[in-house]
Amino acid sequence: MGPIGFPEFVLILAILALVFGANRLPELGRGLGKAIRGFKESTREGERDDHRPRT
Repeated sequence: MGPIGFPEFVLILAILALVFGANRLPELGRGLGKAIRGFKESTREGERDDHRPRT
């Protein structure tokens, strides 16, 4: 199974539009973006904590 190409991406978007409705897709995208951003910030905090000297 290879990477997702453009035709597969368009098919996934079409299915999402049918399931959730076109009006809710931007809301879902914002929620997903916030979740990814929060995950990245928490991993960065963990990296910073790892580099501090232990006393």
